[in-house]
Amino acid sequence: MSIRVLAFSFLTFLLGVTSTVAVADVAIAVREAGDGFIVEATIDAPVALQTAWAVLVDYDHMATILDNLSSSKVASRNGNHLIVKQDGVARFGLFSYPFQVEREIRLEPMTRIRAKNLSGSIKRMESEVRLNAANKGTAVHIDYRAEFVFDSILAGLFAMSFLHHEVDEQFRLMVAEMKRREAQLISGAPPTQ
Repeated sequence: MSIRVLAFSFLTFLLGVTSTVAVADVAIAVREAGDGFIVEATIDAPVALQTAWAVLVDYDHMATILDNLSSSKVASRNGNHLIVKQDGVARFGLFSYPFQVEREIRLEPMTRIRAKNLSGSIKRMESEVRLNAANKGTAVHIDYRAEFVFDSILAGLFAMSFLHHEVDEQFRLMVAEMKRREAQLISGAPPTQ
């Protein structure tokens, strides 16, 4: 049994967390894979596909949506190919992890978002988000899959719990923003970011 699995088991015991949790709209699984970790999540949001897409790709306003970001901006755009720079601090219990990332984003509008780290605080990160309209267009089903490899041994020890926490928190905040924007559209109020 690896040291990571032992550390994760101990941390899980202390925090009362499991590596697969289905709570409300978000279900997440985190597993070790070679020198990294794979995160898979499904999210069901009670909003139209267009609203979900608008929030997921609103990189210039993402720091107002996700509380772990201090800045987020599109550094360059060529059609559906973007370079996004973000920085912030991820927090988990007593731990905090400052990060800076530059990501290449490839968009397939209303269907898929692929992201790959080009540089930053993490050794490697690649992700894919797939969206499907559900419930006759009144909801969206989101599938998320990401692979992470950390530079730090300490980050690797707590990665399973940390990643579970971060993905859960980020998608809950994004779904809350989706619901807010959807309610704003329905009410006819002018849009705000």
